[in-house]
Amino acid sequence: MPAEFALLLVRHAIAEDRGAAWPDDAERPLSREGVRKWKRSARGLARLAPSADLLLSSPLTRAFQTAEILGKAMSPSPRVQLFPALRPDTRPGATVTALRALAPTGTVVLVGHEPMLAELAALLLHLQGPLEFRKGAAMRLTSQGLGTRGPARLDWFVTPRILRDLAGTP
Repeated sequence: MPAEFALLLVRHAIAEDRGAAWPDDAERPLSREGVRKWKRSARGLARLAPSADLLLSSPLTRAFQTAEILGKAMSPSPRVQLFPALRPDTRPGATVTALRALAPTGTVVLVGHEPMLAELAALLLHLQGPLEFRKGAAMRLTSQGLGTRGPARLDWFVTPRILRDLAGTP
């Protein structure tokens, strides 16, 4: 029987607006406000989940930047690894298949996008429909075998404001 492990789902922080400045959406970075708010949120998230065995990010710039900031808030700081199965156009079943191939243990952090993260959570929790992930929100699931042993368990689901409050004073 596979060991139980924690899966943290994190939506990227506030990014620059879509438009002519970023013709390639994959290159769109976090906004200045997004970086500022996420640094504080990441400190709060690191209080809930102080370390990670694996930190995986969508290859899109805004998700990678979010993952880097989170990694720096954790101790020890995990190295961010690009994980193409977290691209926004990936079906949740394909993401689960790619994760199973990694044989995850401990705490695994996935930094990605909507609606894919919400659909992934719904799949793992055996929900009828997806939950809404605000930018910078985080969810912790506990699982054995990524759905092969029944639904994952929802441990917590927090908004960016709660994460910033957990961080304390700026």
